Amino acid sequence: MNDFLEQHFRLRENQTSVRTELVAGLTTFLTMAYIIFVQPAVLSGAMFGRPTGMEFGAVTTATCLSAALASAIMALYARYPIAQAPGMGENFFFVFGAIPAAAAAGFTNAWQVALGVVFVSGVLFLVLSLFRVRETLLDALSPSMKNGIAVGIGLFIAFIGLQNAGLIVKSPATGVTLNHHFGSPDLIIFFVGLFVAAALHARQVRGAILWGIASATLLAIVFKLALPSLPDGIAMSKEVTESLLVKRFALADKLVAAPPSLAPTFLQMDLRGALSLAMLPFVIVFLFMVLFDTVGTLVGVGEQAGFIRDNRLPRAKEAFVADALGTTAGACLGTSTVTSYLESATGVAAGGRTGLTSLATAALFLLALFFSPVIAMVGGYAPLTAPALVLVGAMMLRNVSKIDWEDPTESVPAFLTVLGIPLAYSIADGLALGFISYSVIKLLTGKGRSVHWILHLLAALLVIYFVAVRARLG
Repeated sequence: MNDFLEQHFRLRENQTSVRTELVAGLTTFLTMAYIIFVQPAVLSGAMFGRPTGMEFGAVTTATCLSAALASAIMALYARYPIAQAPGMGENFFFVFGAIPAAAAAGFTNAWQVALGVVFVSGVLFLVLSLFRVRETLLDALSPSMKNGIAVGIGLFIAFIGLQNAGLIVKSPATGVTLNHHFGSPDLIIFFVGLFVAAALHARQVRGAILWGIASATLLAIVFKLALPSLPDGIAMSKEVTESLLVKRFALADKLVAAPPSLAPTFLQMDLRGALSLAMLPFVIVFLFMVLFDTVGTLVGVGEQAGFIRDNRLPRAKEAFVADALGTTAGACLGTSTVTSYLESATGVAAGGRTGLTSLATAALFLLALFFSPVIAMVGGYAPLTAPALVLVGAMMLRNVSKIDWEDPTESVPAFLTVLGIPLAYSIADGLALGFISYSVIKLLTGKGRSVHWILHLLAALLVIYFVAVRARLG
């Protein structure tokens, strides 16, 4: 077995080991395990109190199986430590965009038509990958833009982590603000996890992020058991303190549970309805979303891991094909667009450098079908995994030094990308802002010929997309 792993994943060449890769895979899994519980809540409509017709348990099984299959393809075919699962953003667009549009078009099987839309977009994505269109786009990006994308994603990851921890909260006056209740259990758990992970990382301890998550989980269990008998807190009343933790963190009541049936969603997509004139714009939107999410994630994680050499990502075609196959398989199983996950950067930060990392993550998604109560305890309480996102975001910020700040035609588009991704709360929208500004500024300064023609074409298509399609969708 060890010989096979060494031969296929080239562990020595990548200066890693089986243990390191497995720890990295577990780290990645823990930081993205939330999707196991979020995805069925979104697609079934349970999160919003608006049933879509999709069965919660079937979507749960589809989520785990699609994540495992897509991550395994990425591991064995592209050999990258990048895990895949149904994408956040695409799932909300599936529920609030594609399903209502299908219903408005007169389809009585709206969610099946929406699944068909995802399948068709995945097939188109695969065609673009096989003809190297996406690989050409990736190679056409300048080093400044590549590193700008990595920094923007780093900020985005950290921002999500701070929000998940409850440290950054919504404000009607400023949009977001700092939560000043540092004595709350949520923030105590988050800070303990962050400080432990950061300290161990500074000491170059392998699996530092995982140890941070473990320490935060242990403290959360202690708080959960002890809070009901504690006196009023110094910073907050007991009622407020308990409301922050007790209502959001649930101890596992058992270790093992049988996987729900996949039958209600398996092969239920309606391809004829998906190819109707009313649904074609949604095929395009899903195609754009997964295109930019994948490019952004590959660049961000690739820069973080040091995979990009001479401004090129080796085996980019294989990575794109794996992503496309994941989306088509996911639609067949009964879930929305499957894409490469930003959280893979946590596994890279834990030492993952080969496909063995994502293969381990794939295996854990399969195991999650049987150990969902335990995964729910850790992955279902965001402050436990938030330290990993913040620490990885901090690590990815170092790429800012690789941007050519002396050339405004490079630095301004890169800066807009860096700022656009977290502020738009979308990798796809942030990249679109960067690509459009890159093309326009280069043309206005007489440097248009130095830019690959595909970027100019992409910028024009993006402008048309935002003006003619996205603006109508709201």
